Amino acid sequence: MKLPQTKPMTLRSMEPAGTGLEKIVASSLRRAPAGQGPVLAWAVACGQAVSLRTFALDFQQGILRVRVPDAGWRKELQSLAGQYLAVINRYTSEAVKRIEFVVGQAESASSIKGARALRP
Repeated sequence: MKLPQTKPMTLRSMEPAGTGLEKIVASSLRRAPAGQGPVLAWAVACGQAVSLRTFALDFQQGILRVRVPDAGWRKELQSLAGQYLAVINRYTSEAVKRIEFVVGQAESASSIKGARALRP
């Protein structure tokens, strides 16, 4: 049995995988609940190395608050804030006007459980 001949697929006819993935991420972030898109987009904007040491706390009134480990991190990330804003605003439907970097240590799992136990 002879199989029908087909044209070989060329790279020109394929959309680069990165572009497709970017569209999926952007679509997901735009559909996030109100106030959550910018928070979720933080890790995408800053990358893995920075996201391991920082934490997007919340987004209110156009301000994304991000916890950083110390003043040195805050200073360094403030110098990159414009780049982060551009990426976040490209991916989300809510406009982020400013990123506020807040110095503070990450809470441990045990302190979070303890705080939950104290809630009425």
